[in-house]
Amino acid sequence: MRNFQITDETSPQLAVACRGLIRDFGDGETQTRVLHGIDLDVRAGEITLLVGPSGCGKTTLISIICGLLEPTAGDIEIFGVNRTSLTGRQLVEFRGRNIGFVFQQYNLIPSLTAAENAAVPLIIAGLPRREAIRRAEQSLAKFGLSQRIHALPSQLSGGQQQRVAIARALVHEPRLLVCDEPTAALDAHSGQTVMELLREVALESNRAVLIVTHDNRVFDFGHRIVHMADGQIEKIEERQILSPASTGPSLVAAH
Repeated sequence: MRNFQITDETSPQLAVACRGLIRDFGDGETQTRVLHGIDLDVRAGEITLLVGPSGCGKTTLISIICGLLEPTAGDIEIFGVNRTSLTGRQLVEFRGRNIGFVFQQYNLIPSLTAAENAAVPLIIAGLPRREAIRRAEQSLAKFGLSQRIHALPSQLSGGQQQRVAIARALVHEPRLLVCDEPTAALDAHSGQTVMELLREVALESNRAVLIVTHDNRVFDFGHRIVHMADGQIEKIEERQILSPASTGPSLVAAH
């Protein structure tokens, strides 16, 4: 197994380390290589944006990182745990403790209130329903939704629904948050609000946030922008991002 450790104590904590990731689909003459030896680091306390044209391998890469797919070859370490060595129940439990997901289409259950939707991961994990709802309401309050905890998804705007989805993804306090096109279905104002929230999530909790996006409106929020093409990383941009405190009041609180 490869060495993933950061030895410089002043460096950000290494949250995810991918080394030599290869992913093939199909067999024989129909086999297609989607990922070609990906090396990628994702650091805690930062937002990493994964960008590139459709079909370049972005979704395959995050699916492998999260354990929804297995690599054909290569290794992944997540906060010091060799993810590729986990199988079956070990992988399910690891993912349930350490990884949160935010999807483009929100995936809220229409018949459940905002609080009930946000509580779903805790209920699945076995927490008593009353305690799960209480913690979900606390999570929603952090994201400016304390007045909407009893609302159904149909009674919420797109931006509010996405904030419920983020609260649901974070209610179990995962160390890695993975977002697939979180602003694609939002207007410019709602998208800005969601990205401000994700930036605060990354900086305030020292959590790693990995975002797949085609939306160049959000590029200013990325500490690192990883450009992919044809199953490979073409370049990585390192950026200096100001903290929320230095850029004015939180949009989450304002809207």
